Amino acid sequence: AKRTGRPLEGLEDKLFSMWERGQLFSINIGGVRVYKMMPWILGIYEFQLAHLDEEFAELNEGYFPIFGKQFFENKPQLMQTIPIEESISISQNALTYERISTIIENGQSFMVQDCICKKEQGILGKPCEKPLEVCLVIAPIPGVLDDRPWGRAISKEEAYDLLRTTEEAGLVHLASNVQKGQYYICNCCGCCCGILRGINELGIPASHVINSHYYAEIDPDKCSVCGICADERCQVNAIEKGEDSYSVIREKCIGCGLCVSTCPEEAIQLIHKKPEELVPPPITEEQWYEERGRLRGVDFGAFQ
Repeated sequence: AKRTGRPLEGLEDKLFSMWERGQLFSINIGGVRVYKMMPWILGIYEFQLAHLDEEFAELNEGYFPIFGKQFFENKPQLMQTIPIEESISISQNALTYERISTIIENGQSFMVQDCICKKEQGILGKPCEKPLEVCLVIAPIPGVLDDRPWGRAISKEEAYDLLRTTEEAGLVHLASNVQKGQYYICNCCGCCCGILRGINELGIPASHVINSHYYAEIDPDKCSVCGICADERCQVNAIEKGEDSYSVIREKCIGCGLCVSTCPEEAIQLIHKKPEELVPPPITEEQWYEERGRLRGVDFGAFQ
């Protein structure tokens, strides 16, 4: 009430109503409901899953090229690629925030919900053939996701099953671009995902859109030119056919490992980028917001 200048009476009902409409983030922690402001992405847009209709889908589709260009060309990136863990060589020492198992094991509650990007494209007459219920939400408190108005609570084992299913379907694992406190894993296709469409449709360099720690490399001597990697697995068109083998366009590769896991000749491997090529993610989400704001000239001092 002090921050907004509004009377205390009735404010809780207003906040709760805004949460139900997806305008604020809220969660019940030990009987105390807390609220937090959200950005458009990831935030208000994703929270419209239960309210999505054709008018909203059309408005957002019209906004996407303008918003996307401004958003993706600023750092830090919103998301980082979390590669398929089995595609990382045992000789490579992956950091904790690069391992999908670390994110899962740090969770105490899990929920799966439909992908709003796929749902929106379906409403617009461009349905995706890949699975719809693929967005994984993770919380560090037991039972805290049981009362959500959308999605369904699942177990840790079911969360791992979901990841395996999405890998088989050729979906990219994307998580927040922070080192600690990841609370979601999106499983994304290149035709619907607003993040990957920034690369595929807006032509923004992959390194501006996603923070990636790996890149794929194809051994031309082992490649049988089957085309599975380019035609069925890569979601960002980063693999091209040459005269005798396929090759990876490194500046377009996001290091997801989808091509590695299905190569019948085991001709592809993920290579960890050199230290000088890496930009470590901010430690926490709060630091991500502060860094993002600082680079845009925003002073967060007034809000602390």
